[in-house]
Amino acid sequence: MSTSYVPYQPDQQYLLPCSLQEWLPLGHLAYFISDTVDSLNLSAFHARYAAGGSRNQPFHPSMMVKVLVYAYASGVFSSRKIAKKLHEDIAFRVLGADNFPAHRTIRDFRALHLAEFTDLFVQVVRLAREMGLVKLGTIAVDGTKIKANASRHKAMSYGRMQATEAELKAQIAALVQKAANTDEVEKDEPELDIPAEIERRTARLAAIEAAKARLEERQRLSDAARGRTPDDERKPKDKDG
Repeated sequence: MSTSYVPYQPDQQYLLPCSLQEWLPLGHLAYFISDTVDSLNLSAFHARYAAGGSRNQPFHPSMMVKVLVYAYASGVFSSRKIAKKLHEDIAFRVLGADNFPAHRTIRDFRALHLAEFTDLFVQVVRLAREMGLVKLGTIAVDGTKIKANASRHKAMSYGRMQATEAELKAQIAALVQKAANTDEVEKDEPELDIPAEIERRTARLAAIEAAKARLEERQRLSDAARGRTPDDERKPKDKDG
């Protein structure tokens, strides 16, 4: 009796277009960052493009900020990796909404809006702290919540509040600097991707079959050199098999 597997049809197409949001749990960090950024003032970002003209179509600052905040909060600091994840990672694709900026564009956006981005990042983490989050991805957040009716003994002191704010800004500045350092190290690395000649499936399948044939022929020649025939069932005894 043949084994009955759960259906697996990787070439199956959807009858109706699906929503990326259906692939991401409701409580995912990406949604929190998206909604939080939408609630903040991004006018400083937009101001830089105000005189750009109709032919200048930069990526939307809101999208870029969301992707960068989520990336750094998730421990992804390389602009190359962020650009790659915008194609491959569901959370990044939800935030990018079918926008795929190149790694140089991501790097340049951060550099152009460094002060504004750092300040907005601090605001996102500050809101997370106020809402009682202990962590924002990989970022440690002081989860102390100060309720309106809290007593003076439970409320955070002014001095402690200032110290926490300074720690928060230093933490965010360190993350942004880490991203800049990572990009600097990777700036001269070659692009690592599938060769263009095997991007299409038909060409890829033909290339795979050709590669298999070469490997099999190489193995046949190796076996012949060792005096082995195709019907030889002896197990190899050398360390390489």
